[in-house]
Amino acid sequence: QSGMDVSELLPHLSEHIDKFAAIRSMYNVHPNHEPAIYKMQSGKIFPGNPTFGSWIAYGLGSENQNLPAYIVLADPTNKLPVNGVENWMSGYLPPLYQGTPMRATGSPMLNLNPAYSEPASVTAAKRNLLAALDRKHKDERPFRPELDSRMRNYELAARMQLDAAAALDVSKESQATLDMYGIGRKETDSFGRRCLLARRLIERGVRFIQLYPKGQMWDNHGNIRASLPAACVHQDKPVAALMTDLKQRGLMDSTLVLWGGEFGRLPMAQGKDPKQMLKAGRDHGPWGFTTLMAGAGVKGGTTYGSTDEFGFAAVDKRVSIQDWHATLLHLLGMDHEKLFLERNGLHEKLTHNFSSRIVHEILA
Repeated sequence: QSGMDVSELLPHLSEHIDKFAAIRSMYNVHPNHEPAIYKMQSGKIFPGNPTFGSWIAYGLGSENQNLPAYIVLADPTNKLPVNGVENWMSGYLPPLYQGTPMRATGSPMLNLNPAYSEPASVTAAKRNLLAALDRKHKDERPFRPELDSRMRNYELAARMQLDAAAALDVSKESQATLDMYGIGRKETDSFGRRCLLARRLIERGVRFIQLYPKGQMWDNHGNIRASLPAACVHQDKPVAALMTDLKQRGLMDSTLVLWGGEFGRLPMAQGKDPKQMLKAGRDHGPWGFTTLMAGAGVKGGTTYGSTDEFGFAAVDKRVSIQDWHATLLHLLGMDHEKLFLERNGLHEKLTHNFSSRIVHEILA
């Protein structure tokens, strides 16, 4: 309907593309994964800063006091993306706002359930004693704010024993829903299961949920003819199912869906041997790439900005990472200039002190 171009490798997503805005003029400032991912996640190219998920949890808090505000659903094989757990670190924000990884199968977290059973009154007495000791310890150290975060994390862990397992239990979902997400099929089971869990967590008031693919499956330096279709199959059906599910449950208007990465690919083949060009790939392309956004005030069917005629660099209506961050916060009801933490006499922000603008053209 909107005339937006979609790859033939994404047949399921193409049915939902009119719900998305595509920013085709994104650019990053570094061609290597590590600094580019730091930039995408935190606004700066080096570690130690809060990720935008932590800023969102800090700004909005949590609707569900029995689950973390920020949950990470990474690949169950532990093949984490570049920068590993730093992708959901809270930096200089209190640790309470750090992303909490949960597992899609089995117990959501290690050591979630007690090793032995005991009467509820005994458990309550132990927790009350621990809380009293924690308060005494804190009162004797009034200038240690990290103690507050630690105590609140322990309290949250105790409450999670009741709610976390139920939130991630898909056994009560219908077979039609499981089939829609591709659960039970080798190619889509892992990501489909996590997309379904994302919907269940959204329903329970979790503020920010981040899903990661297996390792670097989109990093197609070689054999792109096989590796790119495999990456698309991994996510196409599950993401489309999530869009369908959010829409039919009335959650689309209040949920912001983001799909993208730290950069795209260059518009030329990568390969040293001309005889092996059928096994060629494409190198990193940070100077011009696309990201998708839907829901929560986004104008669906919008194509914004463009690269040059070769697809090498953004030239029209360029959107920086800090512009993107400012727009995300705006869509979630926050002002990027007013969301800050006072630290060492500075107002630390997600957009830092860079020039930032909200991309109003993609807003409904």
